[in-house]
Amino acid sequence: MLSFSTPANTSAPELLRVTQNKGFGLGDERDAILAKWNQLQPFWGTGKGYFNSNSAPVEFTQENPFCRFKAVGYGCMPSNKDEDDLVTLVFNKKESEIQSHQQQLVESLDKILDSNQTLTVNVKGVKTMPDDQTEVVIYVIEWSPNGTSRQVPGTTLYAHFEQANIKIQFQQLAVTLSLARTELSLAQVKQLLQNPPARVDPIIWEQAKVDNPDPEKLIPVPMVGFKKLLRRLKVEDQMTKQDQTRLDIISEDIRELQKNQTTTMAKIAQYERKLMDLSHRTLQVLIKQEIQRKSGYTIQAKEEQLRVQLDTIQCELNAPTQFKGQLNELMSQIRMQNHFGAVRSEERYYIDANLLREIKQHLKQQQEGLSHLISIIKDNLEDIKLIEHGLNESIPIRGGVFS
Repeated sequence: MLSFSTPANTSAPELLRVTQNKGFGLGDERDAILAKWNQLQPFWGTGKGYFNSNSAPVEFTQENPFCRFKAVGYGCMPSNKDEDDLVTLVFNKKESEIQSHQQQLVESLDKILDSNQTLTVNVKGVKTMPDDQTEVVIYVIEWSPNGTSRQVPGTTLYAHFEQANIKIQFQQLAVTLSLARTELSLAQVKQLLQNPPARVDPIIWEQAKVDNPDPEKLIPVPMVGFKKLLRRLKVEDQMTKQDQTRLDIISEDIRELQKNQTTTMAKIAQYERKLMDLSHRTLQVLIKQEIQRKSGYTIQAKEEQLRVQLDTIQCELNAPTQFKGQLNELMSQIRMQNHFGAVRSEERYYIDANLLREIKQHLKQQQEGLSHLISIIKDNLEDIKLIEHGLNESIPIRGGVFS
C-alpha cells in the first residue's frame, strides 16, 4: 500500500513570515544572524525559528515547503487482487522471533478479532524488513454455524484494525503498521499521478513521471529527508541480498543438474557399448542358426553373390595401402604406447574387445599365409635340388656317348 507524507502542522504563510522576518529588536548584527539562521533551518528541515520574543518558536520539519532534501523514487504497484483479501502487519520484531512464536501470534490475533472463535487467522507469508522489523501477511476465515466458511474482505479487516481499541492491543503485540494489500484501480493510479504529494515540487513530480522506467508496474514515490532515504537504501540492500540468495540457490541447482547430466551421458555411453556388444552376440547367434537351417542345401545364387562381395571386402581389407596399412600403423602405435607406459603411467589406453578379436584374427590369417608361403618355397627348393641332381648325373653319360 502506497502512502505519502502528510503536511506539517505549521502553515506555509507562517513559515514564510518567520523566514522573512529580519527584526528581532536586538539592534545589532544578531538580528541579521538570526534572520539568516531562520532561512537556513527550513532548507535542511530541522530546527526552530524565532521571530518574536513574546511568541513560541516555530518547529521546522522536513515536510515544510522550503526543505531541499527531497527526492522521488519508484515503487512497485501492488499486484494482489482485491479478492485475495490480504492484510499486512508490520511488527517491531525480528523474523526469527516471529517464526518461533507464530502459533502464539495467531492465537493472540484470534482473541483480538473474535472471542467466539468464529474467525480464524491464517498466515500467508513472513518477510524480513530493515531495522529488525518483520512483515506478516494474513487473511481471516469466518466460519458460520452451518459449517460453511468465507474469507473476510481485506478492506473490512483493515477498517477493524484501525479502531482505537484495536490499535492499543496491537501496540502490546509490537505492531507498528497495518495495510490492506489491494490492487490500485486505474482511476486511483491516475489520481496519484495527477496530484503531486504535499510539499513536493510539481516540476520534480512531472519529471519523475517522465523518467519512470516501467509505468505499468512502477509508480513514483516521494522520499523526504535522510531517514526515508536511509530506509530506502536498507530495503534495496535487503532485496539485493535476497536476490543474491535466490541466484546462489539457482546456481547450485544448475551445478547439480550439470552433474546429473554428466552422469547420465556416461550411463548412455555405457548402455550404447553394451547394446553394440549384445548386437554382435545376437548376430553371431543368427549366423549359427542360419548355418544350421541351411545345412544340407546347395548354395543359392544370392549366397554366391554375397560370398563374392565378402571376398571383395576381404581383399580391400587385406590391401597393403588400405585398411591393412592403417591396422599396421595402429599396432605400431600400440607397441609404442606399451613401451612408454612405464614412463607415462598416468595414461591408459584400452581397445574394444571386438576390435582386438578382429586384430587377432587378421594376424592369425597373416601367420597362416606366411606359413603356407614358406612351405611352398621349401617344396620348390626340394624340386630345384632334384632337378640339379638329375642334371649332374646326365652330363657324364652324354659325354661318354659323344666321345
